[in-house]
Amino acid sequence: MDLNPFRLCSGIKVLGYFMILIVLAIVALSYDAVVVLTWAPHLRDGGFISFLSFIIIITFHILLVMLMWSYIKVVIQDPGCVPENWKLVSEQNIEEGNSVALSDYASIQPPTPTLSTDQIERRQSQSKGYCSKCQKGKPPRCHHCSVCQRCVLKMDHHCIWVVNCVGARNYKFFLLFVVYTFLTTTLDTVVLLPSFIKFFQQAKNHSLSPGNIAVIFLVFVLNLAFSLSLLCFVIMHASLLSSNTTSVEVYEKKKTVQWKYDLGLKRNFEQVFGANKALWFFPLFSTKDLENIPALHGMEFPTRSNAVE
Repeated sequence: MDLNPFRLCSGIKVLGYFMILIVLAIVALSYDAVVVLTWAPHLRDGGFISFLSFIIIITFHILLVMLMWSYIKVVIQDPGCVPENWKLVSEQNIEEGNSVALSDYASIQPPTPTLSTDQIERRQSQSKGYCSKCQKGKPPRCHHCSVCQRCVLKMDHHCIWVVNCVGARNYKFFLLFVVYTFLTTTLDTVVLLPSFIKFFQQAKNHSLSPGNIAVIFLVFVLNLAFSLSLLCFVIMHASLLSSNTTSVEVYEKKKTVQWKYDLGLKRNFEQVFGANKALWFFPLFSTKDLENIPALHGMEFPTRSNAVE
């Protein structure tokens, strides 16, 4: 029997929820270092330093609220799975006795009556429109997650930080979480930099307790590390978003002359964030967008008419 290491990952998936505790712990430490220990005490000093402290604290709270809102949404929102009663158009036509043309998400050619059952199953398993692990058809851009043990609509990747797959229905929330986390960690790094420098300049004469100094030092280093790593992540996903591509589709895209899902920068953006500009920065979708943009549901995707495979 072949050993599948991903089955072990799915078996201990419950341990991934400790990542949520780690995220909450980092947020709590950052709040303590930035607000409680560093800038809140300056609110009573008066003058420009009090005004600056007020601006920093307000900005920190706004980013923190947006970060946590986006994080909760991407954790609890199902990325989208293939409905139990969903069938490929080719299969449905055979059952109903129809002879209509295949749609975009029927990539399997209908089997002829002369084929045996084993031959039909073998042909399906080799098709992009059929998942041999789930033993059922799948829409375009749908991929099987070995951790979740199911097919995910427009799957991007399985993220250990959110203990969930990132797919069609929570990709916007994930991108907002990444962007707001990057902005928050960058802000934390900048506003804690004076205290970090002061830590080395006045090594023997600190007004704070050793425990508080350790918190500020640790938070600065953590936020700096996250900020730098997230910068690369933001750039990567901005590139994917601009071409309407997912992480798992990068290799497939390289094999084509023109990516068929690339509809132009504006429409590519709307396929993920919706057309309602007022909600672009919030982990929400308008009812109108959900009704008018099928890609948000992960079952149908518009394609460019001049795409060359």
